[in-house]
Amino acid sequence: MDVFTIGFTQTTAEGFFTRLRDAGVVRVLDIRLRNDSQLAGFAKARDLPYFLRELIGADYEHEPLLAPTAEIMDAYKKRKGSWEDFAPEFRGLLAERAVEEVLDRGDFERPTALLCSEAEAAHCHRSLVVAYLDEKWGGMTPVDL
Repeated sequence: MDVFTIGFTQTTAEGFFTRLRDAGVVRVLDIRLRNDSQLAGFAKARDLPYFLRELIGADYEHEPLLAPTAEIMDAYKKRKGSWEDFAPEFRGLLAERAVEEVLDRGDFERPTALLCSEAEAAHCHRSLVVAYLDEKWGGMTPVDL
């Protein structure tokens, strides 16, 4: 099953919501640790559910279990750590949290997009989430919007 991923930076609201709509996404799973930053613009947690519902008829959920801890993220972003260090540490956190046992695989049968801030999925934790869930559940194909 396809699992869509999307970031909101370096795009317009029009481009963001159009990509979600055109992909047939009906659920956006926000996997940001901090989803209320003023820097998030149209993707702030207090506004995004409304925009998704009104513009494309999609549901919004926040799942912080799929977000890195502040410490892991700070080491990577603020202290300019490497992806090679970040990726295994974050995957270890997903395993420690046993997210595959907490989440319901059936929820992903509805076209779902994992939301984070990064413009590209290649060095974003959303790509690691899809890879981890595919490893545990099988049949998960990432599609970056």
